[in-house]
Amino acid sequence: MASLIPGYEYDIFISYRQKDNKGERWVSEFVDALKTELESTFKEEISVYFDINPHDGLLETHNVNASLKEKLNCLVFIPIISQTYCDSKSFAWQNEFVAFNKLSKEDPFGRDIRLTSGNVASRILPVKIHDLDPEDKTLLENELGGVLRSIEFIYKASGVNRPLSPNDDAKENLNRTQYRNQVNKVANAVKEIITAIKKHNQQDGEVLKEVIKVKPDPPKNLKVKIVTGSLLVLVLIVLGYFFIPKLFKSSKTVEKSIAVLPFKLLSDEPDKQYLADGMMEAILLHLQKFKDLRVLDRTSVEQYRQTQKTTHIIGQELGVEYLLEGSFQKAGDNVRLDVRLIYARKQSNKWANEYDRNWKDNFAVQSEVAQTIAKELHITITPEVKQLIEKIPTKNLTAYDFYQRGTEELVKYQVDRNNMAALEQAENFYRKALEYDSTFAKAYTGMAIIYWSKHFFKEYFSKNFLDSVLILSNIALTYDNRLSEAYVVRGQYYSEIGKSDESLKEFDEAVQLNPNDWMAYMSRGELYIKSDFVKSLENYLKAISLTRDSKLPGLFRGISVVYSFAGFKDKAIYYIKEKIKLDNDSLAYYNNLGFAEETNGNYSNALSLYKRSYALDTTNIDVLWRIGNTYVFLEKYNEALKWFKRFLKHPDYFGYVSIVGHNRIGLAFWKNGFKDEARLYFEKHVNYLTRADELGRTSQGSFENAYDIAGVYAFLGEKEKAYEKLRFASRSQIENLYFSTYVKNDATFESYRNDPVFQQYVRDVEAKYQAEHERVRKWLEEQGTGTLK
Repeated sequence: MASLIPGYEYDIFISYRQKDNKGERWVSEFVDALKTELESTFKEEISVYFDINPHDGLLETHNVNASLKEKLNCLVFIPIISQTYCDSKSFAWQNEFVAFNKLSKEDPFGRDIRLTSGNVASRILPVKIHDLDPEDKTLLENELGGVLRSIEFIYKASGVNRPLSPNDDAKENLNRTQYRNQVNKVANAVKEIITAIKKHNQQDGEVLKEVIKVKPDPPKNLKVKIVTGSLLVLVLIVLGYFFIPKLFKSSKTVEKSIAVLPFKLLSDEPDKQYLADGMMEAILLHLQKFKDLRVLDRTSVEQYRQTQKTTHIIGQELGVEYLLEGSFQKAGDNVRLDVRLIYARKQSNKWANEYDRNWKDNFAVQSEVAQTIAKELHITITPEVKQLIEKIPTKNLTAYDFYQRGTEELVKYQVDRNNMAALEQAENFYRKALEYDSTFAKAYTGMAIIYWSKHFFKEYFSKNFLDSVLILSNIALTYDNRLSEAYVVRGQYYSEIGKSDESLKEFDEAVQLNPNDWMAYMSRGELYIKSDFVKSLENYLKAISLTRDSKLPGLFRGISVVYSFAGFKDKAIYYIKEKIKLDNDSLAYYNNLGFAEETNGNYSNALSLYKRSYALDTTNIDVLWRIGNTYVFLEKYNEALKWFKRFLKHPDYFGYVSIVGHNRIGLAFWKNGFKDEARLYFEKHVNYLTRADELGRTSQGSFENAYDIAGVYAFLGEKEKAYEKLRFASRSQIENLYFSTYVKNDATFESYRNDPVFQQYVRDVEAKYQAEHERVRKWLEEQGTGTLK
């Protein structure tokens, strides 16, 4: 029977070792089952070459002849990969497998075919019936020039390595595969390949019909037409030079993006889920190293752990092109990993593979999967990145097990910041890991992250953990100086103590090592607020593109603050309403909306929003301060003092002393007739801020403190001191924008309103504000609609 495509002898050629068809005749049975499946898959008859009779067919002792070459002239080549097939001296290997691999590359269609889905598949479709020795797998992959992708017919059980049979119970098979399903996979794969070849063949025919035309008679006045045509081409070239770049200036390279969904555990042992999650996270971290691939963080996908949503919907919700699904199982020292790379929009497989390895090889598997995905997506794998993802974090598998447990608990805390028990448990597991490997850099980093988290819960923990953050991150980088997570946490330490330059260096290093580290981008965005709004926005927007974690209001508040200070109220409110997504019932939601209104001078609207926050939590110190401060701008000093008094009595008051605008507390006392109390407060506040600046303890920065002190001096009539502090405060770009709103409305400067020096100061501040506003506006225009992604 001829092939579906003219010029080919067969549609399918099945290659196998005669040894694998003795006894139960597994290959013969498979061929019969495949032919039956093909009949229900194709409308046409599919021709299959299978050397069913070893006595009359092409024996392994025969030489290659013209007859075999004709038979190898097929569309799809199916080798039955076994423990005996990968023998470079065997007839099947040398004269069938290697021969077809060479012939297909010289074929008009080539060996690798682009499917209708856009994916690429090889015309060599391996069927694997045994687990292979490493040297056999290497032999195969060297010949194929890439990773072995096969459809497996392997019955997996402890100590067993045999082909899957039709009567095997899938429940007892550790692979959970069924013979009939695997046969169906082969038939469907064959159909995809042949359909693509047929389509390609038809397209070639259509092209030929268009190209082959009768040669027309030579036109008259050929010389004139050639000159005219040449001039026209020249004009088009000139126009193209000047105008085409403008037309395409805003176009961007198509971005490749991926999210790694939580891996499923293929066993009834929920306490082992951390192993599947550990494999998932390791592959995710490897993928994050590729600069040309946008990779979402882990907490973004936790919501899909038990989802029934389609991959198309998940891809839309996460804003990514591709999804990686996986399942994992560990039985003794053996592990099995199944992974599928899915093109989300079409819900089609881009690539899939199954890995059956020893547990000690799990690091190699993690690296292999990441590199294969990069190749499938045509992502460049630089030598530096390859070295990063192939680095083994620890040689002690017990230490690695405890590290995975610790990371699992840390993620629980990151998903629920109130889960302090998970944070404590994570610390215990990391300590255990370090007991087994005292050089385990990732475990030290995990500990540093825990102490950083504890630093923000001083009321829950009794110690100050900030110094430990620096010590642990330094130790981690001593053992592995290319660990991006350690640079991030060390950068956070420097930021917290007010060393912005050192902090920025750490975040820059982290981004170099991990271009998908949203935390590093967010931290850089926060630092750049003080100096460069455009850079701040670039980093915040990059961070937002890498995470869909709705429990990160600080991230969206940061970008909202930048837009507010730069004079883009609508965009500021957008990132609060559309991105925080907290159902309009949270402190973060109302406080941030109120702040956007406040910075635009809409004090009545701000007050209404702040009071809605207070209704949710009457003990929140931030809300008490905001309400009192807003009443001052509304010149309702009696109400302002009531709220400020509550603020001053709050147990966390000293943590808020350096916030800009506390001079207005003294003003509220003064306006209510408590002048002694006002002077006392002004004196204490100035002394505190001055001392804090000298000690370098104010993370807010001395420019904001200078503005506050200037307000105090202005109110007390010490003009020279007030102007000295104002000149110092205006050196910071962020304060110029901040003060452009407040300085004109701040009642502490009311006696200076008509002073020419003060008026010039206001004009200078507003000029800087307008210049920065215009710079941000131009940047937004260059970004197009990207600002509201």
